[in-house]
Amino acid sequence: MKARGWYSGLVLSMAAALMGGVAQAETSATAGVTVAQLVERAPIHWVSIAQIEKSLEGVPPMNVGFDIDDTVLYSSPGFYRGIQIYGNHFSSNPEFWQLMNNGWDAYSIPKEVGRELIAMHLRRHDHIYFITARAASQTETVTNLLQKTFNIPASEMHPVIFTGIRPGENTKTPWLSKLNIKLYYGDADSDIEAAQAVHGRGIRVLRASNSTYVPHPQAGALGEEVIVGSDH
Repeated sequence: MKARGWYSGLVLSMAAALMGGVAQAETSATAGVTVAQLVERAPIHWVSIAQIEKSLEGVPPMNVGFDIDDTVLYSSPGFYRGIQIYGNHFSSNPEFWQLMNNGWDAYSIPKEVGRELIAMHLRRHDHIYFITARAASQTETVTNLLQKTFNIPASEMHPVIFTGIRPGENTKTPWLSKLNIKLYYGDADSDIEAAQAVHGRGIRVLRASNSTYVPHPQAGALGEEVIVGSDH
C-alpha cells in the first residue's frame, strides 16, 4: 500500500507539473494590452489627432485655445510640492502661485499630445492661446517656457491668460468668447463646458492617472470628443 501510495503521489506530481507548464505556456502566449488600449474600450467619441486635422481641412485659420495643467503639461510635481509646503489649501495662497508661475514648471513634463496638437495647429497657421485657471502672480515665466517647450515662434506667442478660480463661475468662458476661440482643448469638465457655452468645439485631453488633480473627470460624459492616448 505504501509503494502504491508513493507511485500515485509521483504520478500526481508529474501531472501537476505538466499542467502548470501548459498553463504557463498559454499565459506567455497571451497577447498583452497597453493602458491606452484599455481606455479606448469605453463607448465614447474617441478621436485621433489625425482625425482632428482631417476634420479641419478647408477651414480657414482660426483662434484655438489650450488649457495648461494636465493638458499640455504634466505639472503635478509643482502642485505636489505646493501641498507639502502650504497644505491642502495651497491654491488660495499667493506665495504658491508666485513660485508655481515662476520656475516650478521646470519640473513639469510636456505631454506628447500637447506637442502634436500644437505642431498641427501651427502648420494650419491657427492662432494659439493658452488659457489657464491658475491664479495670476506678480510675474510669470510660464509664457516663455511654453513658447520654448513647444517650439512656438516668438512672434506668434501670446501671453498666457490666468483666469483664476471663482466659486460658481466658469472663469474661462468670458475669455473664450472675447478671443473668439473656436476650438478649446482641456482635461477638466469646466474646459469642455466653457467651449460649449460659447458654441465652440471642446475636445477632451485625458488626465494622467497619477495626476494630483483629483477626483478625475468622466471623459466623454459631456458628449465631447476625447483624444485617444492623450494621458501622456
